[in-house]
Amino acid sequence: MRRGPAALLTALLLAVVTGCSAGGGGEDRGPEPTPRRELWQPRPGLAWQWQLDGRVDPSADVPVYDIDGFENSAADVARLHRAGRKVICYVNVGAWESFRPDKDDFPRAVLGAPNGWQGERWLDIRRVSVLRPIMERRFDMCRDKGFDAVEPDLVEGFGNETGFPLTARDQLAYNRMIAEIAHERGLSVGLKNDLPQIPQLVDDFDFAVNEECAQYGECERLTPFVEAGKAVFHVEYAEPTGRFCPQSRRLGLSSMLKKPELGVWRRAC
Repeated sequence: MRRGPAALLTALLLAVVTGCSAGGGGEDRGPEPTPRRELWQPRPGLAWQWQLDGRVDPSADVPVYDIDGFENSAADVARLHRAGRKVICYVNVGAWESFRPDKDDFPRAVLGAPNGWQGERWLDIRRVSVLRPIMERRFDMCRDKGFDAVEPDLVEGFGNETGFPLTARDQLAYNRMIAEIAHERGLSVGLKNDLPQIPQLVDDFDFAVNEECAQYGECERLTPFVEAGKAVFHVEYAEPTGRFCPQSRRLGLSSMLKKPELGVWRRAC
């Protein structure tokens, strides 16, 4: 039966009201997506503290702290935030560690040769389908504790004796996956060492972390990060500050002298 304009209008309004109230007849769009927070972009020259030995000591008067993601709580991160600091979450993504709470999540097949640190073994980074969910959970931890960024360690396995035939291509794919996991969670991410692949990875990472580039005469290889307006957080362990600080200032690096155990002590340039 054909209906007149008034009846059609009434039916249309009824359908709209019914669809809005009960969901019937209307498209179920699901929950609104959570907006992604803006990534923190540390700029060259920012002073920093790097403490991986135990819970953080907040006594260093610097704007950036890099601390262990497992050893520190959300309350520790919040305390640093209240003091106006940005906080980086240290996570090992290239080696298995026998002392971590998620150690049993790693199948034995992905564990390679010891890497020189007690209780650690290189990972087979080619096994991305196995490792990605584990790293996603670790980065979830960093996000949920309120960290601003992640420092993923040991992302240069292809240049070491890992027990696996890793290639530069394997490393590039894995490192880009790690950066993607961080960015999906609203976390900035730093490229740790891996100097040979800086030209290919500088666009994927938001800052760099480097150990001992001055001792080995390699600090100028980090200039692509500085030229892109991205911080380079740098430490030396053996070189006196008088030897590396002048070059660090010239290159725009955020440099300091630390003891290898990475406790509270620091001597900045």
